[in-house]
Amino acid sequence: MKAQRKVAVVAVGGNALIREKGKESLPDQYAAVCQTMPCVVDMIQAGWHVILTHGNGPQVGFILRRSELALSEVHSIPLDYAGSNTQGSIGYMFQTALQNEFKRRGMTKQATTIVTQTLVDRNDPAFQNPTKPIGSFMDEKTAHQHRDEDGWSVMEDAGRGWRRVVASPTPVRIIQQEAILSLVGAGFTVVGVGGGGIPVIENDKGELEGVEAVIDKDLASALFASSINADMFLISTEVEKVAINFNKPNVQWLDQLSVEDAKKYLAEGQFGKGSMEPKVKAVLNFLERGGKKALITNPENMLRALRGETGTHFDP
Repeated sequence: MKAQRKVAVVAVGGNALIREKGKESLPDQYAAVCQTMPCVVDMIQAGWHVILTHGNGPQVGFILRRSELALSEVHSIPLDYAGSNTQGSIGYMFQTALQNEFKRRGMTKQATTIVTQTLVDRNDPAFQNPTKPIGSFMDEKTAHQHRDEDGWSVMEDAGRGWRRVVASPTPVRIIQQEAILSLVGAGFTVVGVGGGGIPVIENDKGELEGVEAVIDKDLASALFASSINADMFLISTEVEKVAINFNKPNVQWLDQLSVEDAKKYLAEGQFGKGSMEPKVKAVLNFLERGGKKALITNPENMLRALRGETGTHFDP
């Protein structure tokens, strides 16, 4: 790429779409997006080429629930197609909010969304041990019926009911990587790798086939960032900095975090499994593949963090 600006991959967390329970409608999600995108445009004005990635867990859950409720009327929606649907709808919200912010600031920029597939190994052990819960809660009888009739893997989820579980394989390659880079080189702000990408495998003929799986969005974003030699991998989340002893009287907010200390804190269980742990693991994957700089902060502090004024900076 000939562009002189630095490239940042910004993995936008779920708070960019759903900021509070009960505000989950599509207009609510778009209103939340409109609070985050000006922070992204701040980065662009400061001289960064930004590629946005995002999660899609709740949105896929909504699609699957609608599919379940409408089974007597219309066909069901396979998981890979549900993921592609969310890439389109969330990308639409992101690029609309970005376009409107560009116009407000008099910037001649455009945003676009790439439907992105992520290659996984069809022999990944995760396919033999599905662990990622998706979709609605069910009673045991309904869960076993889906298992017997639809081939689902199901499990009881912490006393709250039964759920379908699918594999969460390791991302291997972002299929549309070169297309994204071409658009960035042409000056576009690109939204891609949504929800970790639509999981696909290569069959015996080398053809792509979608699979019923969920890819960790932060791991896929880290893979993409390292593969394109991004200058910065930034994970945007709910908190300004990473902490140890979180929600305890002796909480300690971290300005800097070395790879060695990050691994130590992970081993101690300092980071929540469904919240900060996958983000820290993704940053470590990025740095261990030769990544240059990584940062975790919240949207409103992204620009300040890039200036070194806040956020948690990771030392490669």
